[in-house]
Amino acid sequence: MIKSKKISKFKIVKHGFFNRRGGTSKGLYKSLNCGLGSHDKKINVINNLKIVCKKIGVTYKKLVLLNQMHSNKFYFIKKGHNFNKKIKADSLITNVKNIAIGVLTADCVPILIYDKDKDIISAIHAGWKGAYKGIINNTINFFIKNGSNVKSLIAIIGPCISEKNYEVKKNFQDKFIKKNVINKKFFKTTNNKTYFSLNKYIYSQLRNLGIKNLEVINKDTFDAKNNFFSARRALKNKENDYGRNISIIMIN
Repeated sequence: MIKSKKISKFKIVKHGFFNRRGGTSKGLYKSLNCGLGSHDKKINVINNLKIVCKKIGVTYKKLVLLNQMHSNKFYFIKKGHNFNKKIKADSLITNVKNIAIGVLTADCVPILIYDKDKDIISAIHAGWKGAYKGIINNTINFFIKNGSNVKSLIAIIGPCISEKNYEVKKNFQDKFIKKNVINKKFFKTTNNKTYFSLNKYIYSQLRNLGIKNLEVINKDTFDAKNNFFSARRALKNKENDYGRNISIIMIN
Protein backbone atom coordinates (compact mmCIF):
# COMPACT_ATOMS: atom_id res chain seq x y z
CA MET A 1 0.00 0.00 0.00
CA ILE A 2 1.34 3.40 -1.03
CA LYS A 3 0.35 6.47 0.93
CA SER A 4 0.36 10.14 0.03
CA LYS A 5 2.74 12.28 2.07
CA LYS A 6 0.36 15.20 1.83
CA ILE A 7 -2.79 13.39 2.98
CA SER A 8 -0.94 11.35 5.64
CA LYS A 9 -0.51 14.58 7.65
CA PHE A 10 -4.24 14.52 8.40
CA LYS A 11 -5.11 11.88 11.01
CA ILE A 12 -8.82 12.19 10.17
CA VAL A 13 -8.22 10.69 6.70
CA LYS A 14 -7.40 7.04 5.98
CA HIS A 15 -6.26 6.20 2.46
CA GLY A 16 -4.08 4.01 0.30
CA PHE A 17 -3.11 3.10 -3.25
CA PHE A 18 -2.88 -0.70 -3.29
CA ASN A 19 -0.85 -2.81 -5.68
CA ARG A 20 -1.35 -6.53 -6.31
CA ARG A 21 0.44 -7.79 -3.19
CA GLY A 22 -1.14 -9.31 -0.10
CA GLY A 23 -4.29 -11.00 -1.43
CA THR A 24 -5.80 -14.45 -1.93
CA SER A 25 -6.31 -14.71 -5.71
CA LYS A 26 -4.37 -17.12 -7.91
CA GLY A 27 -3.01 -17.28 -11.46
CA LEU A 28 -3.54 -14.16 -13.59
CA TYR A 29 -5.13 -12.48 -10.59
CA LYS A 30 -2.37 -13.12 -8.10
CA SER A 31 -2.90 -11.84 -5.52
CA LEU A 32 -4.83 -8.72 -4.37
CA ASN A 33 -7.28 -8.53 -7.28
CA CYS A 34 -10.10 -6.18 -6.23
CA GLY A 35 -12.05 -6.27 -9.50
CA LEU A 36 -15.49 -7.85 -9.18
CA GLY A 37 -15.75 -7.22 -12.94
CA SER A 38 -12.85 -9.58 -13.65
CA HIS A 39 -13.29 -13.32 -14.28
CA ASP A 40 -11.63 -14.15 -10.97
CA LYS A 41 -13.54 -16.21 -8.40
CA LYS A 42 -15.94 -13.82 -6.69
CA ILE A 43 -15.15 -15.20 -3.23
CA ASN A 44 -11.44 -14.37 -3.74
CA VAL A 45 -12.22 -10.80 -4.82
CA ILE A 46 -14.50 -10.26 -1.82
CA ASN A 47 -11.81 -11.65 0.50
CA ASN A 48 -9.31 -9.26 -1.10
CA LEU A 49 -11.66 -6.31 -0.61
CA LYS A 50 -12.05 -7.32 3.04
CA ILE A 51 -8.24 -7.33 3.41
CA VAL A 52 -8.13 -3.78 1.98
CA CYS A 53 -10.94 -2.62 4.26
CA LYS A 54 -9.15 -4.00 7.31
CA LYS A 55 -6.03 -2.01 6.40
CA ILE A 56 -8.10 1.17 6.10
CA GLY A 57 -10.05 0.40 9.28
CA VAL A 58 -13.57 -0.03 7.90
CA THR A 59 -15.94 -2.96 7.45
CA TYR A 60 -16.51 -4.37 3.97
CA LYS A 61 -20.18 -3.37 4.25
CA LYS A 62 -19.13 0.29 4.44
CA LEU A 63 -17.08 0.23 1.22
CA VAL A 64 -18.58 1.96 -1.82
CA LEU A 65 -17.30 1.12 -5.30
CA LEU A 66 -18.60 2.02 -8.75
CA ASN A 67 -19.70 0.42 -11.96
CA GLN A 68 -17.06 2.38 -13.85
CA MET A 69 -17.87 3.45 -17.40
CA HIS A 70 -15.08 5.81 -18.56
CA SER A 71 -17.60 8.65 -18.26
CA ASN A 72 -17.70 12.18 -16.81
CA LYS A 73 -20.34 11.23 -14.22
CA PHE A 74 -19.82 11.58 -10.47
CA TYR A 75 -21.97 10.47 -7.53
CA PHE A 76 -22.34 12.20 -4.16
CA ILE A 77 -22.89 9.87 -1.19
CA LYS A 78 -25.18 11.31 1.46
CA LYS A 79 -26.01 10.09 4.96
CA GLY A 80 -28.30 7.06 4.90
CA HIS A 81 -26.69 5.71 1.73
CA ASN A 82 -28.06 2.39 0.45
CA PHE A 83 -24.97 0.19 0.20
CA ASN A 84 -26.75 -2.23 -2.14
CA LYS A 85 -27.27 0.50 -4.74
CA LYS A 86 -25.32 0.01 -7.98
CA ILE A 87 -23.71 3.30 -8.98
CA LYS A 88 -22.77 3.89 -12.61
CA ALA A 89 -20.19 6.67 -12.56
CA ASP A 90 -16.43 7.29 -12.43
CA SER A 91 -16.10 9.50 -9.39
CA LEU A 92 -17.38 9.30 -5.83
CA ILE A 93 -17.66 12.26 -3.45
CA THR A 94 -18.73 12.23 0.21
CA ASN A 95 -18.57 14.12 3.49
CA VAL A 96 -19.99 11.18 5.46
CA LYS A 97 -17.60 9.76 8.05
CA ASN A 98 -16.62 6.08 8.24
CA ILE A 99 -17.60 5.32 4.64
CA ALA A 100 -14.71 4.16 2.44
CA ILE A 101 -14.88 5.16 -1.22
CA GLY A 102 -12.72 3.50 -3.82
CA VAL A 103 -11.91 3.21 -7.50
CA LEU A 104 -10.41 0.35 -9.50
CA THR A 105 -7.67 0.78 -12.09
CA ALA A 106 -5.35 -1.29 -14.25
CA ASP A 107 -3.33 1.50 -15.99
CA CYS A 108 -5.88 4.34 -15.69
CA VAL A 109 -5.26 7.08 -13.12
CA PRO A 110 -6.76 6.90 -9.63
CA ILE A 111 -7.12 10.37 -8.07
CA LEU A 112 -7.82 10.93 -4.38
CA ILE A 113 -8.99 14.39 -3.28
CA TYR A 114 -9.35 15.85 0.20
CA ASP A 115 -10.79 19.22 1.20
CA LYS A 116 -8.92 19.95 4.44
CA ASP A 117 -11.33 22.72 5.50
CA LYS A 118 -14.66 21.06 4.76
CA ASP A 119 -13.66 17.40 5.27
CA ILE A 120 -15.00 16.27 1.89
CA ILE A 121 -13.28 13.49 -0.04
CA SER A 122 -13.37 12.11 -3.56
CA ALA A 123 -12.04 9.10 -5.42
CA ILE A 124 -11.85 9.47 -9.21
CA HIS A 125 -11.24 6.87 -11.91
CA ALA A 126 -9.65 8.76 -14.79
CA GLY A 127 -8.75 6.89 -17.93
CA TRP A 128 -8.09 8.90 -21.08
CA LYS A 129 -11.79 8.86 -22.00
CA GLY A 130 -13.02 10.11 -18.63
CA ALA A 131 -10.30 12.76 -18.44
CA TYR A 132 -11.05 13.85 -22.02
CA LYS A 133 -14.80 14.02 -21.32
CA GLY A 134 -14.36 16.10 -18.15
CA ILE A 135 -14.63 13.78 -15.12
CA ILE A 136 -12.05 15.85 -13.21
CA ASN A 137 -13.67 19.15 -14.13
CA ASN A 138 -17.14 17.93 -13.08
CA THR A 139 -15.89 16.57 -9.76
CA ILE A 140 -13.96 19.71 -8.78
CA ASN A 141 -16.84 21.96 -9.87
CA PHE A 142 -19.13 20.02 -7.51
CA PHE A 143 -16.71 20.74 -4.64
CA ILE A 144 -16.69 24.44 -5.50
CA LYS A 145 -20.49 24.65 -5.88
CA ASN A 146 -20.78 23.13 -2.41
CA GLY A 147 -18.58 25.73 -0.77
CA SER A 148 -15.07 24.35 -1.22
CA ASN A 149 -12.18 26.68 -1.94
CA VAL A 150 -9.64 25.29 -4.43
CA LYS A 151 -6.88 26.44 -2.05
CA SER A 152 -8.14 23.87 0.47
CA LEU A 153 -8.14 20.95 -1.96
CA ILE A 154 -5.34 18.38 -1.94
CA ALA A 155 -5.22 16.14 -5.01
CA ILE A 156 -3.13 12.99 -5.32
CA ILE A 157 -2.49 11.41 -8.71
CA GLY A 158 -1.92 7.71 -8.10
CA PRO A 159 0.04 4.99 -9.89
CA CYS A 160 -0.79 4.60 -13.58
CA ILE A 161 0.78 3.69 -16.92
CA SER A 162 3.82 5.81 -17.79
CA GLU A 163 4.33 7.74 -21.01
CA LYS A 164 7.08 5.38 -22.25
CA ASN A 165 4.66 2.44 -22.13
CA TYR A 166 1.57 4.21 -23.43
CA GLU A 167 1.83 4.00 -27.20
CA VAL A 168 -1.14 5.49 -29.07
CA LYS A 169 -2.27 5.84 -32.67
CA LYS A 170 -2.02 9.05 -34.67
CA ASN A 171 -5.81 9.59 -34.68
CA PHE A 172 -5.75 9.43 -30.86
CA GLN A 173 -3.29 12.32 -30.78
CA ASP A 174 -5.29 14.23 -33.43
CA LYS A 175 -8.44 13.95 -31.29
CA PHE A 176 -6.72 15.63 -28.33
CA ILE A 177 -5.05 18.35 -30.41
CA LYS A 178 -8.33 19.11 -32.17
CA LYS A 179 -9.92 19.68 -28.78
CA ASN A 180 -7.10 21.99 -27.68
CA VAL A 181 -3.82 22.60 -29.48
CA ILE A 182 -2.05 22.92 -26.12
CA ASN A 183 -2.59 19.16 -25.66
CA LYS A 184 0.27 18.59 -28.10
CA LYS A 185 2.69 18.82 -25.16
CA PHE A 186 1.34 15.56 -23.66
CA PHE A 187 2.53 13.56 -26.68
CA LYS A 188 5.99 12.45 -27.69
CA THR A 189 7.09 10.80 -30.93
CA THR A 190 10.06 8.41 -30.90
CA ASN A 191 11.06 6.15 -33.82
CA ASN A 192 7.77 6.92 -35.60
CA LYS A 193 5.80 5.84 -32.53
CA THR A 194 3.56 8.20 -30.57
CA TYR A 195 3.36 8.11 -26.77
CA PHE A 196 0.89 9.82 -24.42
CA SER A 197 1.44 11.03 -20.85
CA LEU A 198 -1.88 10.46 -19.12
CA ASN A 199 -0.75 11.60 -15.68
CA LYS A 200 0.73 14.85 -17.05
CA TYR A 201 -2.54 15.52 -18.88
CA ILE A 202 -4.45 15.00 -15.63
CA TYR A 203 -1.95 17.04 -13.59
CA SER A 204 -2.43 19.90 -16.06
CA GLN A 205 -6.22 19.69 -15.74
CA LEU A 206 -6.02 19.89 -11.94
CA ARG A 207 -3.62 22.86 -12.13
CA ASN A 208 -5.89 24.64 -14.60
CA LEU A 209 -8.77 24.23 -12.14
CA GLY A 210 -6.70 26.13 -9.57
CA ILE A 211 -5.47 23.23 -7.45
CA LYS A 212 -1.89 23.86 -6.43
CA ASN A 213 -1.65 21.35 -3.60
CA LEU A 214 -0.79 18.38 -5.82
CA GLU A 215 1.18 15.18 -5.43
CA VAL A 216 2.07 12.65 -8.11
CA ILE A 217 2.92 9.08 -7.15
CA ASN A 218 5.24 8.10 -9.99
CA LYS A 219 4.79 4.35 -10.13
CA ASP A 220 4.33 2.81 -13.57
CA THR A 221 1.59 0.15 -13.46
CA PHE A 222 2.84 -1.38 -16.73
CA ASP A 223 6.28 -2.15 -15.27
CA ALA A 224 5.98 -5.65 -13.76
CA LYS A 225 8.54 -4.95 -11.05
CA ASN A 226 6.16 -2.44 -9.43
CA ASN A 227 3.63 -5.23 -8.80
CA PHE A 228 0.50 -3.60 -10.18
CA PHE A 229 -2.16 -5.10 -12.42
CA SER A 230 -1.95 -3.70 -15.96
CA ALA A 231 -4.44 -4.08 -18.81
CA ARG A 232 -1.80 -3.13 -21.39
CA ARG A 233 0.72 -5.61 -20.04
CA ALA A 234 -1.94 -8.36 -20.06
CA LEU A 235 -2.67 -7.53 -23.71
CA LYS A 236 1.01 -7.59 -24.59
CA ASN A 237 1.38 -10.98 -22.87
CA LYS A 238 -1.75 -12.24 -24.71
CA GLU A 239 -3.55 -12.91 -21.42
CA ASN A 240 -7.34 -12.98 -21.67
CA ASP A 241 -8.02 -10.98 -18.49
CA TYR A 242 -6.32 -9.00 -15.73
CA GLY A 243 -6.81 -8.02 -12.10
CA ARG A 244 -7.66 -4.55 -10.80
CA ASN A 245 -5.80 -2.34 -8.34
CA ILE A 246 -7.81 -0.44 -5.74
CA SER A 247 -7.33 3.09 -4.41
CA ILE A 248 -9.35 4.06 -1.38
CA ILE A 249 -10.05 7.01 0.94
CA MET A 250 -12.17 7.57 4.07
CA ILE A 251 -12.84 10.23 6.70
CA ASN A 252 -12.75 8.93 10.27
